[in-house]
Amino acid sequence: MKSKDAIREYFETIATRRHRWKKRNAFYHKSLEKYFAFSIPEGSRVLEIGCGTGDLLAAVKPSFGVGVDFSSKMVEIAVSQHPDLLFRVHDIEENGFIDQLDESDQQFDYIILSDLVHILWDVQKALGNLKKFCTPSTRIIISNYNFLWEPILQFTELVGLKQRSFNPNWLSFNDMDNLLGIEGYQVITSTQKLLFPKYIPIINFLFNKFLVNLPMINQLGLVTITTARPENIIRRDYTVSIIVPAKNEKGNILNAVLRTPSFAPSQEFIFIEGHSSDGTVEEMERIRLRFPDKNIKVLRQNGKGKGDAVRAGFEAAKGEILMILDADLTTPPEDLPKFYDAISNGKGEFINGCRLVYPMEKEAMRFLNLLANKFFGLFFTYLLGQRLKDTLCGTKVLFKKDYEKIKANRNYFGDFDPFGDFDLLFGAAKLNLHIVEVIVRYKDRQYGSTQISRFKHGLLLIKMSLFAAVKLKFK
Repeated sequence: MKSKDAIREYFETIATRRHRWKKRNAFYHKSLEKYFAFSIPEGSRVLEIGCGTGDLLAAVKPSFGVGVDFSSKMVEIAVSQHPDLLFRVHDIEENGFIDQLDESDQQFDYIILSDLVHILWDVQKALGNLKKFCTPSTRIIISNYNFLWEPILQFTELVGLKQRSFNPNWLSFNDMDNLLGIEGYQVITSTQKLLFPKYIPIINFLFNKFLVNLPMINQLGLVTITTARPENIIRRDYTVSIIVPAKNEKGNILNAVLRTPSFAPSQEFIFIEGHSSDGTVEEMERIRLRFPDKNIKVLRQNGKGKGDAVRAGFEAAKGEILMILDADLTTPPEDLPKFYDAISNGKGEFINGCRLVYPMEKEAMRFLNLLANKFFGLFFTYLLGQRLKDTLCGTKVLFKKDYEKIKANRNYFGDFDPFGDFDLLFGAAKLNLHIVEVIVRYKDRQYGSTQISRFKHGLLLIKMSLFAAVKLKFK
């Protein structure tokens, strides 16, 4: 077994030849750059461990980028090629690097470990040492070779198609999940990419755009990309804004206020009225005057649809946590503290209601609606890479700071969702927010009638899902 010093010496030796190997396997390296750039919003604070010559770090376009490598010659090349980024010679398995940075520069939005874990001497120690660079919202993104490819990669090295690895580690997903868990990280998503690591036009589309994203086949991809977050988050209290979009829901406005418990140091109600014909807005104003201690705001939306109403409410919200409560009250307001506890305790960053576990009241959801919800749950679990059972529950909870990021990134998907549910879910997945579900009992509405057209809106939901599949999975 080779020593750690021998590994460092090997990378010092190959530093000047690295660009030739990268050029020979340009498609592989450009693909990695594309995957990381998709997951990391431009302008983020990014740290790359094992940065080599700095090309990947530059590709994600950070506002503040720091590259670390234990090879001084690699770092010399990185400094000359990317003078706008900061590079340091350091071994992440040792202490001390943090002292080289100003205090304001010591924490990052994203930390990259690309093609690194297979050469680290002590992967667990390296992961443990990353914590000093993390905030509760930091994302660790790791790319490493799929261990199933070990004989193929060894053969390509033997015949000179790939640069020789130095005494590599071969870690399965379960190995990485275990090591991350031991060191206090939680895996959010893990996916495989690249079935064919060379560019041939038709082959590339078939293997790397289509087949690699299909269930079961995707387990054969060359590269495993894992996204994780720090798990030891300290609980704190947050202010809350409860957004209640309502059209023709006059008979539910009072109960929305009376049945909602007090569960945060400060909470406000924002009622968004959507061109009602039954006096809903007048009822909202009456309730606002009746309960001056409840901090109730009443707005009338300019546009149409629930999605537009929710966005208007989010814009007016002052709370740190944003909650959507459908005015039909089929998701009980009494359950909102469960959502608050889940997000304030750090169990998730996007909390979605799930109505499909407990028995429902007889008229709460029609049979075809139930089938559609189950279908979308299965499809979205595959699409987002996170478990999701009920995509269409109206109650969704997230931090306002994360909504601002979703809003800033909305042009990637476009304004395509009149309901608002998919817009938030897709945006959260794009940002690698950890999505968890709170199970609720689904009640029959006590006033009014549903405003959902099963077939018309069902076709629209399918269309939006296929659109998102292209943008998220088959990109």
